[in-house]
Amino acid sequence: MADDNRLAPGDAAPEFTLPAADGSSVSLASLRGKKVILYFYPAAMTPGCTKQACDFRDNLGSLADAGYVVLGVSKDKPAKLTQFAERDALTFPLLSDPELAVHKAYGAYGEKKLYGKTMVGVIRSTFVIDADGKVATALYNVKATGHVASLSKKLGVS
Repeated sequence: MADDNRLAPGDAAPEFTLPAADGSSVSLASLRGKKVILYFYPAAMTPGCTKQACDFRDNLGSLADAGYVVLGVSKDKPAKLTQFAERDALTFPLLSDPELAVHKAYGAYGEKKLYGKTMVGVIRSTFVIDADGKVATALYNVKATGHVASLSKKLGVS
């Protein structure tokens, strides 16, 4: 699978409505007028994904002050996301995409290298979507550790 389904700055962010851990549903359209950080992670409650989610949690205040809404998306079912949110006191919406439709729309699912082997799976990715629903930043194959700090720096958030 080529990288031709990857998004680039200026592209319209694909619309979605997904169930959240708290039982509500979240749509990108409902956030129009706000800046959104949408990140895709492989699996709730795994070490790297926990580190990344806790980094977002710990920086949520400064991101919110700068006008950003943070959303995490994985293929996990809402019940597992609820456990994850409760276990790690995650205070931003975790969205469930078990069919991987939104992952694929954003190019966050496909061929990747893991420990030198090529496999197909979730590509840890982050998108910054502007208030008009356009992709401002598209980051693929991000590292779990240190990602939020480098993203905050890139966005000029301290």
